[in-house]
Amino acid sequence: MRAKVLLSLLGAWLLVWLSACGQPSPSKSGGSNGKTAHVIRIGYQKNGPLIMLKELGTLEKRLEPLGYRVEWSEFQAGPALLEALNAGSIDFGRTGDSPPIFAQAAGSSLVYLAAGNSKARGSAILVKADSPIQTIADLKGKTVGFAKGSSSHFLLIQALAKAGLSYGEIKPAFLAPGDARVAFEQGDIDAWVVWDPFAADAERSGGARVLTNGEGLTSDRDFFLASASFAREHEALLKVVLEEVQKACDWVNTHHDEAAAMLTEILGIDQEAVRMALERRVYGIGPMTDEIINEQQQIAATFYELGIVPTKVNIQENIFVWSENVFTWN
Repeated sequence: MRAKVLLSLLGAWLLVWLSACGQPSPSKSGGSNGKTAHVIRIGYQKNGPLIMLKELGTLEKRLEPLGYRVEWSEFQAGPALLEALNAGSIDFGRTGDSPPIFAQAAGSSLVYLAAGNSKARGSAILVKADSPIQTIADLKGKTVGFAKGSSSHFLLIQALAKAGLSYGEIKPAFLAPGDARVAFEQGDIDAWVVWDPFAADAERSGGARVLTNGEGLTSDRDFFLASASFAREHEALLKVVLEEVQKACDWVNTHHDEAAAMLTEILGIDQEAVRMALERRVYGIGPMTDEIINEQQQIAATFYELGIVPTKVNIQENIFVWSENVFTWN
């Protein structure tokens, strides 16, 4: 019976994001010099450090002498990315805090490799500028749009609890960011919970007003993940990848104008909105410390207590143990 419940959870979770799933990729392919090159398949979203790593092209340059090429697959949100990871369609990816918990509850063999800095300032609960909703307490009975199983899901739960409301006192509308933006502008939802750069763009050009951001409610971190088997077999490769991720983070932190121009072209949104999003966080990655593991465990416990996931999740069981210190920049 429990197996059926878990399969049902995974199926429902996947259906929300099915349109965003990438296609399987081979592990080897012919290189430009006619030789067979190994391939690392990376799943990314159009936010966070991996999109910048992709655009900078520095990982390809680092891996080419090692006999690897990079194949990138785009996903709209974390749940679909982790489904692809579990299916073996990609090898490595980044999501927010909640998707790995849903994946682990559904039986995924993912492992946490590294954690990002907090980006709580860049996640927000939005209403229209002329909305009568002035506080989180005013959301009682209202329809709130957000991505199920995302970091926004947990932010909403925390904000409601702080305002003395339960999750059951709002009407959830599970929507991917693109669909939620349309619903928000058409008035089909009363509030929208989302992350940057979508939040910043809605503030600047979508007539949105911030009820609250994530500060004091959630750490809202990035997590970098792989399948357990891939991590065991390719530890040295993943170490190189994370080193290049950190270099991309350092570049973004010191090149906001260039990064904003680059992302504006990719995202098709206002450049000042992109710059606002960049200025609301400091990019960087580090190890899965006890503090961060405890943060994740609390999120998992909250989802379980509310019946959002049907089984308890032990985060510690899915932490990858590196054979050496990878995070030499910390």
